[in-house]
Amino acid sequence: MNELVTSTVITCPACGQRQAEEMPTNACQYFYECPHCHTVLKPRAGDCCVFCSYGTVKCPPMQAGSCCGC
Repeated sequence: MNELVTSTVITCPACGQRQAEEMPTNACQYFYECPHCHTVLKPRAGDCCVFCSYGTVKCPPMQAGSCCGC
């Protein structure tokens, strides 16, 4: 089995700020506040978390194929 990637770069759709983040390995993250403009991001329709919507890498639960039920 491939090793899970736990780091991603999330891009704020409101201001374009890019931020490196560590993702939790056992849960999806539904909200993320941009450190630059303070916009609170939520997943796009059909995505389980903000990392799947705005990150460079899908969240670890999605990578493992055992997502939280999206």
